[in-house]
Amino acid sequence: MAATDVKDDRRYTKDHEWAKDEQGDLVVGITAFAVDQLGDITLVNIDVKPGDAVTAGKAFGTIESVKTLSDLYAPVSGTVVKVNKVLEDKPELVNEDCWGEGWMVVIKPAAPGGDLFDATRYKTLIAESAH
Repeated sequence: MAATDVKDDRRYTKDHEWAKDEQGDLVVGITAFAVDQLGDITLVNIDVKPGDAVTAGKAFGTIESVKTLSDLYAPVSGTVVKVNKVLEDKPELVNEDCWGEGWMVVIKPAAPGGDLFDATRYKTLIAESAH
């Protein structure tokens, strides 16, 4: 997985989270660029549970690696529908499959849209970040 990998079927935040629409709910994870910046993931701590409200741009948890500790930000405001509990015991799934098995939470958005980047705009952001 290259740090510059970007999937066209989802939208992105400036903080390198992705959101994929699945029947109106948004599956949320972090991008390959974020994983590359973090290095080996050692802990994923999700501070929300199903039914909790999240606010766009506010932290819903943290991710820890051998290099650093970073906040995980909600891409949209809404209600948490599901949390990936597997990451508690297998945080390395984020390194192995950040686009799939390494998802973090599922959010039912309070409103459609949100201030998210499409794949093209996100590619520009990571190209600028790489310099």
